[in-house]
Amino acid sequence: MTRQQQKGSGDRQTHGVRQIDLASVQTAPSDIARDINRDIILELIRFKQPLARADLARLSGLRPSTVSAIVEQLIRELWVTEGAVIKAARGRPSTMLSVNSTMVTFALDLRPTRAILAVVDLSGRFLSRETIPTSSDLTKTVSQIGKRMAALRAIYSTMSFEGVGVSLQGRVHPVSHRVLLAPNMNWHEFDLKSALERVSGLQVEIDNDANVCLLSELWFGRLRGAKDVVLVAVGEGIGAAILTGGHMHAGHNGLAGEFGHISVDPAGPLCQCGQRGCWEMTASSRAAIRVFNAAGKRRVKDVYELLQLAQDGDENAIDALTEQAIALGRGLRLITATLAPELILVVGDITAAWDKFGPIVARELAASMLAGPPPLLRAAGDAELARLSGSAAMLMQRHASYHRSTHDAPATKTA
Repeated sequence: MTRQQQKGSGDRQTHGVRQIDLASVQTAPSDIARDINRDIILELIRFKQPLARADLARLSGLRPSTVSAIVEQLIRELWVTEGAVIKAARGRPSTMLSVNSTMVTFALDLRPTRAILAVVDLSGRFLSRETIPTSSDLTKTVSQIGKRMAALRAIYSTMSFEGVGVSLQGRVHPVSHRVLLAPNMNWHEFDLKSALERVSGLQVEIDNDANVCLLSELWFGRLRGAKDVVLVAVGEGIGAAILTGGHMHAGHNGLAGEFGHISVDPAGPLCQCGQRGCWEMTASSRAAIRVFNAAGKRRVKDVYELLQLAQDGDENAIDALTEQAIALGRGLRLITATLAPELILVVGDITAAWDKFGPIVARELAASMLAGPPPLLRAAGDAELARLSGSAAMLMQRHASYHRSTHDAPATKTA
C-alpha cells in the first residue's frame, strides 16, 4: 500500500465519520495510522466483546505494545472498560475488555408529524424510546424535545450522555450543520444544531435519514463486504445514501443522493421542491396514500393503515401499493444508470410488506437495466430502528473523532 493510498484511506470521511471494514483491515505505517488503528481496535472490541489485549493483537495484526497503548487511551476516554481477569492454563492472566456500558447517547428521529427520542448505548441497545408530537412552531418543538431529554437524563442519572445524534428527512450542510433542504418539513435554513445544543447542553450531530440508515448497516456489519451500495429510504419522500469504494459519498454541500427530486414525469403532480413529477411523487408512501384516497371508496390517514388494509385483502390498498412498488422499481434506473451499485438496500414503510411487493420492485429493476444483471436488492428492515441506531452510531463515531483531535494519542508503530 503506497503512502498516497494510505493518505486517501485515512482522509476520506463523511462529515467526520471514517468507515472501518473489518473484513479488509490493513494497517498503515504513516502519520495517519494512529487514528486508523485506534478505530480498528475500538470496532473489534465493540463487535467481539469481551476480549483480551492478546486477542486484539491477534485479530488486528498490530504489535501487542501498540494495542496496549491504544487500549489505555480508550480507557482514559471512557470508551472501554476492564472486566474479569481470566487465568489461562499457561502464561499471564488476561483482563477482558468491553465497551463502556454506562456511555449512552440520545438518538432523535425527526419526522413531519412526530419525533422519536431514544437512549442508546455503545452496543446499540435501546434503553428507552418514546414519541413526541412535532409542529410547525420549531421553537416549541425543540423546547418539548429538550424537556424530555432532561427527564430521561434524570431517569438514567448513572449514565454518561455523550450527545445527541439526529436524523431528518432533508440535507444538512457538512460544515455549518444547518438544514439546507427539508421539503416535507419546511425547516429550511433553520439552525437545528444550535437550538438542540441550547436545550440539551450536549454535542449535537445531524444527518439525512438515508445516510444514518446506511451507517446503521455499516455499524452492525450487515453489508457483507459490499463496497458499492445505495440505500434508498422510502417514507413521506424518497432519499438515498451512497457508498462508493467502501466510503460514504456526500457530494458538494452534502446534497448527493436526492434522487427523489428528479422528475420522472414532467406532467405529474407538483412536488414540494417546486418541480412536477418527481420520483417521490410516484414512489413514496405519500404517493400510495394519494392513489388510494383518490379511489374514493374510503380514506386512510397514514401508510400504516394502508398496509393493514392490504394485509386484510383490500383490493384498492393492494393496487395503490402495487403502483408504488412499480414506480419504485422503475425509478431505481436513476441509480443503476448513474452509480452501478452491487447492492441496493430499501428501507422504509413498504418493507413491512416486502414479501408481497418486493418481487414487484425487483422485476421492474431487472427490466430497467441498461446492460448486465441487476444489483442485489434487499430490504434493510425496520426503518425507525435503523434511523435511531444509525443516529446513535453517527454521534458516537463523530465524538470519537473529536476525542482523537483533542487528546494526545500514543505513537503507533507498524505491525
